[in-house]
Amino acid sequence: MPRMIELIRQSAVPANMMRTAARGALAVPADEMIEILVFLTSHPIFGEQAKMTLASWDEKSTIAVASNPATPWEVLEYLVVPENRRPKLVPALLENPAVREVHLQDMAQTASRELVDMMLASPRVRESKDILHALGTNQHLSDHEVAALKAALATLGEEPGEILASTGEESGGKTQYEIEHAAEIAAEEGKAFELVGSILEDDELIAAAAEAGIAPTAAPSAPMSEEEKNLKMRAAEAKSRERVSTLQKISRLSVGERVQLAMKGSKDERFILIRDGSKVVSSAVLQSPKLSDAEVENFAGMKNVQESVLRDIARGRKFMKQYSVIRSLVNNPRCPLDIGLTLMNHLLVNDLKALSMNKNVPETLRKMGLKKFKEKAASPGK
Repeated sequence: MPRMIELIRQSAVPANMMRTAARGALAVPADEMIEILVFLTSHPIFGEQAKMTLASWDEKSTIAVASNPATPWEVLEYLVVPENRRPKLVPALLENPAVREVHLQDMAQTASRELVDMMLASPRVRESKDILHALGTNQHLSDHEVAALKAALATLGEEPGEILASTGEESGGKTQYEIEHAAEIAAEEGKAFELVGSILEDDELIAAAAEAGIAPTAAPSAPMSEEEKNLKMRAAEAKSRERVSTLQKISRLSVGERVQLAMKGSKDERFILIRDGSKVVSSAVLQSPKLSDAEVENFAGMKNVQESVLRDIARGRKFMKQYSVIRSLVNNPRCPLDIGLTLMNHLLVNDLKALSMNKNVPETLRKMGLKKFKEKAASPGK
């Protein structure tokens, strides 16, 4: 018999059971219940209740989950991020080898005084050069503690000197993403710059709309004069020239430089780089701290991006908290069928109806959308 978490992932349980799950009241082991709750935190309907339940979950069983190397990575990542982190869980998370070191580096840089003390006492922290470097940048450290960190680094073979963070930007300007994906970036270096689809597609639509005397998204309320048409044409041409200029600049960059630009560049640059033929570059766009919710929604609906971009969005917990992103992914003809079928279960009734009539998506998805629409329309509680 499938585990309850598998049934919930497949939306194979009724709505009343989902509500019970979000309250943490299912008759399953504590570790599975926590896994179910973490999964439900990204649910558009039951997410908030699941978050509140997790925040007040029994401390003893949560510590057991946080310290278990067999705990699913999604659960550990949920517990370790700042917005969900409970101080009593930190010692267990620090020593759990399944918790990725990058999360501990992030924690080290911004930890409170209480957490700094926990990290200084952690055997794992004291055996990691990268975490020690990151901890050395924490504003709560005393001079004595900084000196102790330098001594600890010396025992690990580091030359005495200034402590530099391994997260964020280092002296060489590298981001944590670049550090983690250094091998992939090196493997891609030297390859010619290629773009998925045409970068001018949107500009051509804008120019054509302006030439016809209409706005690209809606018809004007009144006929435009020749002067207004000319102004719109000039604006569209200027936008097109600007994007071509940006594209020309990007085309001269190496893979490593494009990764940096993806993390630190402008909205227009991200719009181009999300279509980069190099996966390590397009993935970097989704890790940019400057990325907005509106951009992610736009990317989720793009037909000229690599499949890996859509999969990365679907895997991103923070992205899946936006219902509009889920809807855009499901209705994107380029979205992998397995993702579309999974996310379809989160759609509201009206959007399921629209999906069932969308001739651009695979027939299987349309048929399943129609089936789910009929089920939800016939049963208001679902």
